[in-house]
Amino acid sequence: MTATAGAPATPSATPPTGPPPGGGPTPGGGPADAVGDMVGDAGPISAAPPASPASPTVALPLPPALPQPPAPAPASAATAEGSRPARSGPVRLRALDGLRLLAALMVAAYHYGGRDGEISQAWGTSPREQFPTASSYFAYGCLGVQIFFVISGFVICMSGWGRPLRSFFASRVSRLYPAYWAAILIITAVFALPWVAYKSVSPSDTLVNLTMLQQPLGADRVLGVCWTLWAELRFYALFALFVVLPGAGRQRVVLFCAVWTLGAALAEAANQPLLDLVLMPEYAPFFIGGIGLYLIHRYGHDALAWGIVGISFLIGQHYAVAELWHAPNPSFFSYRSTLGIVALVAFGFLAVALIALGKFQWANWRWLTLAGALTYPFYLVHEHLGWVVVGVLHRELGLPSYTTLALTILLMLGLAWLLYRFVEQRLTPVIKKSLTAVRVR
Repeated sequence: MTATAGAPATPSATPPTGPPPGGGPTPGGGPADAVGDMVGDAGPISAAPPASPASPTVALPLPPALPQPPAPAPASAATAEGSRPARSGPVRLRALDGLRLLAALMVAAYHYGGRDGEISQAWGTSPREQFPTASSYFAYGCLGVQIFFVISGFVICMSGWGRPLRSFFASRVSRLYPAYWAAILIITAVFALPWVAYKSVSPSDTLVNLTMLQQPLGADRVLGVCWTLWAELRFYALFALFVVLPGAGRQRVVLFCAVWTLGAALAEAANQPLLDLVLMPEYAPFFIGGIGLYLIHRYGHDALAWGIVGISFLIGQHYAVAELWHAPNPSFFSYRSTLGIVALVAFGFLAVALIALGKFQWANWRWLTLAGALTYPFYLVHEHLGWVVVGVLHRELGLPSYTTLALTILLMLGLAWLLYRFVEQRLTPVIKKSLTAVRVR
């Protein structure tokens, strides 16, 4: 996308809240422009801990929700670390899949009705005029990103536990890239259509986007939400280097969380761009909080793990408020109260905590597995393709605002299913098998 598809086009838009794009005007913005997963991991999630580093993960062809860990470890392995035995008996945490989809829908509501910019061009007027009451609530949807990061910390800790580095690497690459590549190509092709008002990025920058490294390389972004994937990649690298490579264990994970928390605070104080880039002070608390919640899920109530979660929440809400709050100003599109921001961050931590403690085992509906599978591809395609769909449905076909909103979300979910069914399910196992079989000599 070019400058026409960049940050909010009017001075009344909500101030940018996330990391600046890698270079030049780009679509989307900071945390307020993202989700996830997220983003996100997918595959069925089990309460059973891994058996040993030598035990490979057995996953579905494309994980419908969150990664499937290997078989349970002997109780002695947990007690040797000075804690109660890890949980045993596979129990899918389908509620976590549902929470992921909820977070994605929050972000979609923000992108379609909670901000200005290109979406105003799609509606023909500001979303504040399309949704006079709801737009002020839709503006909080950007906090779905923070919820995604908490879920990601939980899931990556679980999926990396007891896994060799090569298997962890293959799992992450095969999970993230197939749908991402498809989304890049689809959006580039759609924006190249002569009747579409939004412009594609240059061919060279489009190719760079296929690496997922466009931001540090200074290329324009095809996907506005890709800044969250850059944050995820840095988290994966830190976790792989300091936990997966030496071998995950309770003490090592606790130490990793403590050192990262302190390091992120020092990076903030030092005001050094390189430290900020590596340690991500504004996002670290959410990833670390999710890791602490996985320790609680794995070992039960534990003062150290609860301490990690509590400190992470306190720091995380500080960054969320600092990025998203501003004094009431009629010139800005929206106003988010401090209480509302803190409440939504608390909701994300609390929801994952209740799932980790098994309080939502009753939510074991099969459709939640599909919901988790659709979350990542939906997140990738919904924003920019949503601009085109909203313009067609509302301005050209004359459908009412709420009808257009609902149909746009349904169409994006339908496209997400197609990407899941015909891209992820076919490419993910092939890429994963190929990368796992690679021998480094």
